[in-house]
Amino acid sequence: MRPQILLFGDSITQQSFRSGGWGAAVADIYSRKVDVVLRGYGGYNTRWALFLLHHIFPLVSATPPVAVTIFFGANDAALLGGTGKKQHVPVNEYKENLRRIVQHIKNLSRNTLVVLITPPPIDQQGRREFARSQYGDKASESPDRTNEVTGAYAEECVNLAKELGLPSINLWSKMQETEGWQKKFLSDGLHLTPEGNAVVSQEVVKIFDEAGFSDLPYDFPQHSEIDGENPEKAFLQQCAAV
Repeated sequence: MRPQILLFGDSITQQSFRSGGWGAAVADIYSRKVDVVLRGYGGYNTRWALFLLHHIFPLVSATPPVAVTIFFGANDAALLGGTGKKQHVPVNEYKENLRRIVQHIKNLSRNTLVVLITPPPIDQQGRREFARSQYGDKASESPDRTNEVTGAYAEECVNLAKELGLPSINLWSKMQETEGWQKKFLSDGLHLTPEGNAVVSQEVVKIFDEAGFSDLPYDFPQHSEIDGENPEKAFLQQCAAV
């Protein structure tokens, strides 16, 4: 059985297996070495994610994942005065919810590599344009998120990773290093374009490769290793049960 990498997060994770998605890219890079399992939940915040922990990460599991990405915060950072107010989680609670998620996973297996990913930056103009395209004159003029507030959540995510000695990816800062990031990386002011997905996959793979995932063996012999006249030899070397 192949080891598993589990992607846990909100809609940015849920959409990551779409064409050009970051999860699909990770699955492709480690194909035949690791199974990448998608557990993304559109609209979820860290408060709601806590209810899923025992279902997604049962403590009785005999085969815990080798790695987990935790990618929440875009909904936690929704403004109380905006259309996403029910998703809002205060920033201090957000940090503690992330801590609880990490602790649960580490209770399952101390060896599981946990990677914290911050929410991406917010293009407020892009959010307004998207709302108008969806709702026309009925679109709210009040922002549902701001880049400044989301930055505070990103900062606490990174701070927690440092406290716990975990790797983190600060998308909020990373993406804003590129000129024109608003349209280059974000499709609606929040969710990712293929270029934005590429930033995530590159950063995730960098951490996984540093952990040695690229050196994991293939689950069965490469076709070049199989002797057409005596195929059993290659399989017997790698698959004792054959």
